[in-house]
Amino acid sequence: MSAPVLVTGATGFLGRHVCEQLLAGGHAVRAVGRSDGTQLQEMGVEYVQGSILDDATLTAATAGVERAFHLAGWVSRDPKDADAMHAVHVDGTRRVIEALSAAGAQRIVYASSSGTVAASRNPHALATEKAPYPLDIVGDWPYYRTKIEAEELALSLSAERDLSLVCINPSLILGPGDTGGSSTGDVIQVLKKQIPAIPPGGVCFVDVRDVAAGALAAMEDGRDGERYLLGAANWSLRTFVEQIGVAGGVKTPRLGSPGWLTVGSARLVEPLCRLVGRTPPLDVASAQMSCLFWYADSSKAKRELGFRPRDPMTTLRDTVDDLQARGLV
Repeated sequence: MSAPVLVTGATGFLGRHVCEQLLAGGHAVRAVGRSDGTQLQEMGVEYVQGSILDDATLTAATAGVERAFHLAGWVSRDPKDADAMHAVHVDGTRRVIEALSAAGAQRIVYASSSGTVAASRNPHALATEKAPYPLDIVGDWPYYRTKIEAEELALSLSAERDLSLVCINPSLILGPGDTGGSSTGDVIQVLKKQIPAIPPGGVCFVDVRDVAAGALAAMEDGRDGERYLLGAANWSLRTFVEQIGVAGGVKTPRLGSPGWLTVGSARLVEPLCRLVGRTPPLDVASAQMSCLFWYADSSKAKRELGFRPRDPMTTLRDTVDDLQARGLV
């Protein structure tokens, strides 16, 4: 019997889709995650429940593994989660690579983020894999700071350990099955008409099913030590919000909000909401992010991996249909 393919973060949004596509391709799959893995087990996945920060869990998960997808991560815009995100992204990545090296693994696909390179104040900027880390722009946000540190670590440590590693950098991931709410929160806000005005920035997004396919293609055809940006559409936030409205059949704001007003309003409203125990409609970090342009060029992935993302409106319609079917909007 062939060696199992390991998937970390398998109960997450992307992880479940990667497991599904691996199984569909006839692979034996072993997964590790902190959440209940009953659904994965019912699909035929060998499941190890536990944290990637636990040595015993990693020893059990990596035994006999030759290939692995390291997808574990934590999405948060709350500065209070900085230490926890550093533990998962940086310490967790180091532990996973060291455990795989000790187990004799040969190849890893590591999931980073397009935001490690694709963040700009320039609406005409289109980032490629050669772009420098924009720490002057995203360095104050723990999520992106720790993802940059983890990406650098993954590339350097795998080279030291003589492990073949390919890095994928997906943009905002949408599509069906985001049961943890890690990626579709902004879509829900639009459908619930919780956005009074549209910020001035721009977004890149991609379908989770296409990212999963891109991850599998990176395992087979990706070049060792290389990064691959995975995105489908680079849209202004106005276009993004309006097309979510089209997909969901809801009216969207006509009024735009300049950057200074977007951030200033969040600075005023967020502490007041926190004071009365309510979630602010737009926190300061999200307001600041909404004034940036996250556009990414996926030409390299299309050329070298055969990456072919589906029509972005199909992704938005499937996202909305899934949210509605689960009663979230």
